Amino acid sequence: MKQTYDVNVKEFKPLTSPSAIKDELPITDEVAQTVIDGRRDVENILLGKDKRLLVIAGPCSIHDSDAALEYAEKLTALRDEVKNKINLVMRVYFEKPRTTIGWKGMINDPNLDASYNVDLGLRSARSLLIQINAMGLPTATEILDPITPQYIAGLLTWVAIGARTTESQTHREMASGLSMPVGFKNSTDGSLSAAINAMQAAGSPQHFLGIDPNGFASVVNTKGNPFGHIVLRGGTSPNYDPVSVGKAQAGLREKGLLDAVMIDCSHDNSGQKFKGQSFVFKSAVDQRLDGNDRIIGMMLESNLFEGNQKCSGNACSLKYGVSITDECISWESTISLIRCAYGKL
Repeated sequence: MKQTYDVNVKEFKPLTSPSAIKDELPITDEVAQTVIDGRRDVENILLGKDKRLLVIAGPCSIHDSDAALEYAEKLTALRDEVKNKINLVMRVYFEKPRTTIGWKGMINDPNLDASYNVDLGLRSARSLLIQINAMGLPTATEILDPITPQYIAGLLTWVAIGARTTESQTHREMASGLSMPVGFKNSTDGSLSAAINAMQAAGSPQHFLGIDPNGFASVVNTKGNPFGHIVLRGGTSPNYDPVSVGKAQAGLREKGLLDAVMIDCSHDNSGQKFKGQSFVFKSAVDQRLDGNDRIIGMMLESNLFEGNQKCSGNACSLKYGVSITDECISWESTISLIRCAYGKL
């Protein structure tokens, strides 16, 4: 019989089940408490019960566990320093959406050499999250592949659904079953309708195809996630200004949704340039000081050193602590912004 399926598939590589990797890399009680406390704090900030500013800061993407752990140690110390006014969470991104082609992140290609050892990538991601949470530092990431959450979601305090995937039914359904607050970014053109629709869909019970902890294909039935919120990341023009923020909050209230707004200081709000992030961050702080405390937080793309570099395919040739995806501000700039905000709030 002539083959009519998998015509363009070269190979299937079996993947270790989520339950097996969880057994191999278990969560301690200490780590679990960091996650539970971190989620509760973010939920209370979204509801207005906790008036602290939420700041999610960290590398655009993780490609070097050693550099990530050094950054985490620094952020942990700063988190303790500002904890009564600012709740710091580390951005730990393992998956990168691509418009065409390019490195898709540590989970997809942990060796940076197109070997695509996803089994190693999942273990590396889970191990790193365990180590960071063990410091008492909550973590955040973007969920891109709907299979990934079974491997790492139990270690995350906050997740994002990106601008390219907010319109995706698959990601809205997945978000409805996630155990932590979910931020939906506005579309790449700057429109808010997709993110608002996503919040409504994710807040409702859903039934969809997925995998269970043993890796078996399953029908997943969810309760709905009540902690969806919007993340303004700019579009054809920036949208962090008071007028844009006010319009977004009005649109959310109109639909009976949480009017909490997070501002992404990078991407189109900064013109894709790391130096622009400080202007966005300072504007958001000033808006809070002017009375808009429903700007609940900001995102910063930050690394040990500023700027970015090309991924050459040879990990040994890369500069330590410098992003291989979007431009990041340096640690010195990060600590300056956070301490300045702390002094004003």
